[in-house]
Amino acid sequence: MNDAWLDFAIRIQSIAQAGLQYGKDKYDIERYEELRRISAEMIAVRTDIPVAKVYDLFCNETGYQTPKVDTRAAVFVDGKILLVHENNGTWSLPGGWCDVDQSVASNTVKEVKEETGFAVTAEKLIAVQDWRKHNVTNYAYGVVKIFVQCKYESGEFEDNIETTGIAFFDEDTLPENLAVEKCTREQILMCFAALQDPNAPTVFD
Repeated sequence: MNDAWLDFAIRIQSIAQAGLQYGKDKYDIERYEELRRISAEMIAVRTDIPVAKVYDLFCNETGYQTPKVDTRAAVFVDGKILLVHENNGTWSLPGGWCDVDQSVASNTVKEVKEETGFAVTAEKLIAVQDWRKHNVTNYAYGVVKIFVQCKYESGEFEDNIETTGIAFFDEDTLPENLAVEKCTREQILMCFAALQDPNAPTVFD
């Protein structure tokens, strides 16, 4: 759904959510509720997902709408990068949503531990990116992706509910079946570039 239709629906929902939070007039509240329903209907028409389900997932927050934060770890050992094998058969950098009680660094370390069993140290901020510019999007809200270079400290793979295995890859042997909503080939190569140039500035857009 990387298209203008989705962007329109997201913008309408964002305006409606803010209006519901700050609006005082009862007639304005009704109009904002209607805008919210329209945004859900737009996505339902485009995806064939029932309107009720879209509404539950897409229109379930209050307050001013802000993007979600996703942290991804670039863990290198002997010049190769760590990827995790997802339950659906794709490969990705370890990571996930930033929990409300975590910083970017601590969340990155936590996600690596949960998905691989490895203890790592967060060392460098590689990039801060808007996923709409780089990834296949599958959520109807904004996502800010933060890539963090990490140092392997200890540990070995442990069975968990999120991944089925791990492997290390160099630049020339990256797998084809990447979880492109989580990380693309270009984003992984960006992490290699950061490793090769310790003085490279943080990438952001």
